[in-house]
Parts: sequence; C-alpha cells; structure tokens
Amino acid sequence: MPYRSWVEVSRAQIAANFDAIRDVVGGNVEVMPVVKADAYRHGAVEVARVLEERGARWLAVSNTDEGVALRDAGIRARILVMADFLPFTREALLAYNLTPVIHCLEDLAELDRMAAQRDQRVSFHLKIDTGMGRLGVQASAAEIAQAVLAAQHVELEGLMTHFASAGNYENSQTEAQMALFESIAADLEAAGVHPRLLHLSSTIPVAYRRARAWRGMVRPGHAIYGYVSPARGDAPEQALAVKPALTWRATVLSVKDLPAGALIGYGGMFRTAQPLRLAILAAGYADGIPHRLSNRGSVIVKGTLAPIIGAVSMDLTSVDVTASPDVKVGDAVTLLGAEGGVSIDAQEIAKLAGTISYSVLCGIHARVKRIYV
Repeated sequence: MPYRSWVEVSRAQIAANFDAIRDVVGGNVEVMPVVKADAYRHGAVEVARVLEERGARWLAVSNTDEGVALRDAGIRARILVMADFLPFTREALLAYNLTPVIHCLEDLAELDRMAAQRDQRVSFHLKIDTGMGRLGVQASAAEIAQAVLAAQHVELEGLMTHFASAGNYENSQTEAQMALFESIAADLEAAGVHPRLLHLSSTIPVAYRRARAWRGMVRPGHAIYGYVSPARGDAPEQALAVKPALTWRATVLSVKDLPAGALIGYGGMFRTAQPLRLAILAAGYADGIPHRLSNRGSVIVKGTLAPIIGAVSMDLTSVDVTASPDVKVGDAVTLLGAEGGVSIDAQEIAKLAGTISYSVLCGIHARVKRIYV
C-alpha cells in the first residue's frame, strides 16, 4: 500500500463477530453494538454501515458529535448517546434524532422541558448507578418514579446500568449490582413505570454467558472488533468465539547494517551486542505504537518476529531484522495482526506495554490510513 502506516479492517469479520454475538444471546435479545471512539479506531461510519446492513437496529456512541457524524453519513439505525447531555449538545441531540441516556433527575426535567418546547415526544434511557460510581442516578426508586411520571413529554424507553467488574468472578460486585438493578426495576414497575428495554451487559457477560444480565438488550463493544478480555476466578467457559477485524501495518523507510557496540535511538537505550541489520519503520508513538514497547515489543517482518530495539520515536520505530536479511525499503511489516503463521494481537501488545487492549486499539491515531477489505 502507498502509505507510511495503515490499518486494514475486515468488513466480513466485523459482520461475523456481530453474528457470533447474536448466536450466543439468541433472537429475543437485541444486540446494540458500541461504535464509540470511532468504533475503537476501526472507523465508525464504515463499521456502522456493515452492522446496519447485517441487521443491527441499535448502535451506541459516547457523545452527540459521534451520533451526528453517523447521521450525516446516512446511518438510520437508532443511536443511543451514552455519556452526553451537556447544555451545548442538547439541541443537536434532538435535531438529529439521537436517543439520550439521562444520568440525573435534573436532566430528565430539562429534557421534558425541551420536548414540550419542540412539541415532540422524546424517548430516553435512564442509567442507574448500581456501584460503578461514575454516571448514573443514585436516587431511590420512589424518587425516580415520581420524576418519570411527572415528565409528560418524554418516554422512558430503556433502563440501564454498567458493571464495574464483570470479568472478575473472584468477588460478588457484579451480583450485587444486578440485585440492586433488579430491585429498582421491580419497584418502578410496581409504581407504574414500564421501560420496554432493560440492559446491563457489555461484552464480558455475553462471552461468559451471564444470561441473567442480558435482559432485553446487550451492548457489546470489544467483541464486535474481535476481542474478549480474560476472566478472573472461577468463570464459566467462554462461549463467544470472535476474531480481530483489524490488521495494522507500516512501511520500511530505511535499512542499514550496524556494527557491534552501536547505540540506537534516543538516549542510546540500546547497544548492539553484535553486528545486526536494522530496519526503520515509518510509524511511531504519534501513530499509536506505545512508547513502552521500546526495547520490549516486536513486529512481524516477512513472517518472523522482529524485536523493537531502542526507543519508539514520535514518527519512527527501529526493529532488528537480522533474521530477515532480504527486507528492503518499501516493504510492509505487521504491527498488529497475523502474517506467515505468526500473530500479534492487541492483548499481547497491551501486556507488554502495561496497559489494556482497549487503549491499544483506541490509541491508533487518525493519521493512520484506514483501508476496508
């Protein structure tokens, strides 16, 4: 490819991952893929198109701007805005037919006022803070019911929460969160509040079949892109099989032979113990290669792992290609993906870099070209 660095995103794999999730949860559970953060850097517009064509009726984003971008691209599915009801985004949110998640009862009153002013009935989802400690209503069921029933121009379509430790089977936090959510939902029903959709689950409860948490809808993010984080403790066997949809590559910018004792990179943090062949890649931490892979990570060169040596620079990364002596300027190497029977995925990179796979994927910079295959 005529690019310094690029990612190849498989449309077919995105679709297959979506299908795998639907197969696990069954036809009675709505699957709402999460395409926030530019679809974890896979490209939200193209991913949304694939998912909509595959039958997704809902998509989830973080903020209004993300939803507006999808609407401007022609996406017609329902779009849930999970973390944005700021004063300066509210008009656009309603104008673009986006569905807000409300996190406090004061915002519910404001949404009702805006709906009345626009003479339209607006659907919303209400988030309950059951123990995550971030966004979400902490009021009692009675207070929630009073506020919902008083709002005459809006409709509570969904009730939701978010798990803090879904993959940790060593403690009971998730069970406690489910119990609190179920208690509030039951009390709301008794008070005459009947949301059509209840949803608690992202990828992990789907992957490990915590079916009690599925209810009417699930919100997979990581799994759509081919990843399931490992569980801790006595977890059930993983039921969901997905594969990464993204491959990240970079071009060799220079190749040179260095003698023993040569220093490489900023701070001379690598000294060659013997003569080696060095390739300089046209990608660095500004493109998303974690700086902590300096002297630790690897890339795939002609089907062989090649260690990163020296410091990862802003725009360049040095790798030892002694095991692939025929590499030349213009060749492509694989930063994340599979080649020649060797693979590197985001979870492996995250482990070496001391971070999480979500961060690795979301860290791939916008200047890295996206190619859809």
